[in-house]
Amino acid sequence: MSAPALAEQLHLCLCHGCGQACDLRQGQHQCDRCGAPLHRRKANPIARGWAFLFAALIFYVPANALPVMRTEMLGQGSDSTIVGGVLEFWEAGAWDIALIIFIASIGVPGIKFVSLGLLLFTAQRRSQWARRQRSQLFRFVELIGYWSMLDVMVVALVAALVQLRGLGTIEPRPGILFFGLVVVLTMLSAMSFDPRLIWDDHPHDGEHHDGAGD
Repeated sequence: MSAPALAEQLHLCLCHGCGQACDLRQGQHQCDRCGAPLHRRKANPIARGWAFLFAALIFYVPANALPVMRTEMLGQGSDSTIVGGVLEFWEAGAWDIALIIFIASIGVPGIKFVSLGLLLFTAQRRSQWARRQRSQLFRFVELIGYWSMLDVMVVALVAALVQLRGLGTIEPRPGILFFGLVVVLTMLSAMSFDPRLIWDDHPHDGEHHDGAGD
């Protein structure tokens, strides 16, 4: 049984804007539905992915070093970093709140950093190792990306929980702004990566700007 024809052989291109399959045999350079430029592959997927990922790692340093919230309990107030906030709530017996902060602000970003770094590194080296598993890993990164705003909203959520319990008050601090940048940059890194690079058996010009008319 012969293998099915590839989209490139059929001169088809998937619009990155709306997902419509476009026929390139008519010299079409823009999607006729949404007007987005057509590219057979995402432009510079590895270079852009690394750039956004490194930028996110840089901003993750002040996001953890600077205070993200000010907690006032029993008349005493203090500024807390992410790790400091987790420890404070844990020691105060609010282990559920501490778990929310740890998962949303430390666990999820750490998973995204490691996963995106692995995907970019193996794709850059054109590795044939665990292709199916890496494809599943990319889908997992996309899945948790839908919940990335939880990292930014966690302070507001925790503030509401704390005030509801009457434990004290919480106010945001500058570190949460850097954390918001980390969330946006990791999402851009995931969006820049082209999962088809995982299955390429030969050097592909997907690392260059491949337009519909090329």
